[in-house]
Amino acid sequence: MAMLLPHTKVQVDYPCMNASKTAYKNTRNKAMSIDLSKFQVDPKSKLHLKDWKTNDDEGLTREAMLPIFQENLKAISELQYKLFADSSRGLLIVIQGIDTAGKDGVIRDVFSCMNPQGVYVKSFKKPEKIELAHDYLWRVHQACPGKGMIGVFNRSHYEDVLITRVHKWIDDKTCQRRYEDINNFEKLLTNEGTTIVKLFLLISKDEQFERLQSRIDEPQRNWKFNLADLAERKFWNEYMDAFHDALAATSEKHAPWFVIPSDKKWFRNLLVSEILLKTLQSLDLKWPKPAADAATLRKALNEAK
Repeated sequence: MAMLLPHTKVQVDYPCMNASKTAYKNTRNKAMSIDLSKFQVDPKSKLHLKDWKTNDDEGLTREAMLPIFQENLKAISELQYKLFADSSRGLLIVIQGIDTAGKDGVIRDVFSCMNPQGVYVKSFKKPEKIELAHDYLWRVHQACPGKGMIGVFNRSHYEDVLITRVHKWIDDKTCQRRYEDINNFEKLLTNEGTTIVKLFLLISKDEQFERLQSRIDEPQRNWKFNLADLAERKFWNEYMDAFHDALAATSEKHAPWFVIPSDKKWFRNLLVSEILLKTLQSLDLKWPKPAADAATLRKALNEAK
């Protein structure tokens, strides 16, 4: 195995922590009371994506949750260190969402707490010629994380049942077959030691308009404005239907989908951090056995002076 990555320490600041420790404990309890199963996609549910609240915040406030979010990042950083040391499993995080949903933002705000030697981000753009010469999962499999690593997909293999369906580049029969292929592919990954969590960032059409507007109003963000996003915006309803069908067809116990209300960026980040933290805590990670007991190692070190 490669040399153990140094532990990344996350400084936790509490700008709104003038309140008593009791008040902070109550705030922590509120965050812990978030029922993550509420945001997990149930394939049997008749609820359509259009019915989900994009501005949900569970009655919490940004100011109260900031220290909790920072505390989550610290715990995630420590567990990433343990995941790398344990090296019995890998962790794959799939992030999907409509244009401007916040995929880049959640990667910056949540995953930046990790040591970059143990995490990587893979963005799936338009397939290149060599990729088109293979099956659509060929390039994806190569990008999956090894044991001890965390891989983050910014868009993913799901593009091959989303944009391809919206623009009718594949028919419904092919799409249904690909759902089955994807389920089998993800089952293979989990059987071989990869834990998978899939996050769909959901925003409203009005919120998307506001975010596109900000890319024009703020000069330093002009470069992010893409006219192609406006062309795709015309297919909003078709995309919502495609996302809904894909999530319903591929949210499995071994690879669940979570719908993340993302109109409020602070709540998006908090919810993603809670899901990531709970996932890492569930892996039953263990420290590797040392080469010898502490006394023997200490003696060997002293003799090497």
